[in-house]
Amino acid sequence: MKLAIFGASGATGRQLLRQALDAGHTVSVLLRSADALPIDHARLTRIVGQLGHPATMRAVVQDAEAVISVLGARKGGAQNICSDAMRHILPAMQATGARRLIALSAYGASETYKASLFIRFVRKMIGAKMRDKDKMEALVRASATDWTLVRPPALTNGPSSGVYRSGTTLKPGIMGRIPRADLAAFMLRTAEQGNHLDQAPVVCT
Repeated sequence: MKLAIFGASGATGRQLLRQALDAGHTVSVLLRSADALPIDHARLTRIVGQLGHPATMRAVVQDAEAVISVLGARKGGAQNICSDAMRHILPAMQATGARRLIALSAYGASETYKASLFIRFVRKMIGAKMRDKDKMEALVRASATDWTLVRPPALTNGPSSGVYRSGTTLKPGIMGRIPRADLAAFMLRTAEQGNHLDQAPVVCT
């Protein structure tokens, strides 16, 4: 299938991109600079440009059977990257007829902010990042897309375990973790199988 990935140069994004290419999918990605992603592949289209440029955004999502955003705030970077990006992704999807959207959020966003005292503490520590996720989720839910919001707890760079749990009512707990490789596998499987429509599943090991 044809996938469009935003955030492919990030830690989770690279895992997702490699898995998508290994699975035989065709992928288009948006890069801020040509050297941001040291991966070349015959089925990979690299588009260099800015999130706010309408023609560039449309080029990335053109003919995509699923659009996947794994964007997230980086140290020293903008804290509102997820919501700002979604304000450009959604119009591009509407203009090109792309409907399937899978976006990386976080456990603790929106109504899950009150899941536990620990989550409330986390939100105080990284309040700007979590408010960005809240805003992004609201934009996605209000859109006409066939959306899925994926909510992991803390991410690790460990190897894939191939074993994880998911569900809309799942509560990871204070020790909740998931390797980025497993998170990427879940998001790719969600795109391939078309499940979790209009849902916000939590995923953790």
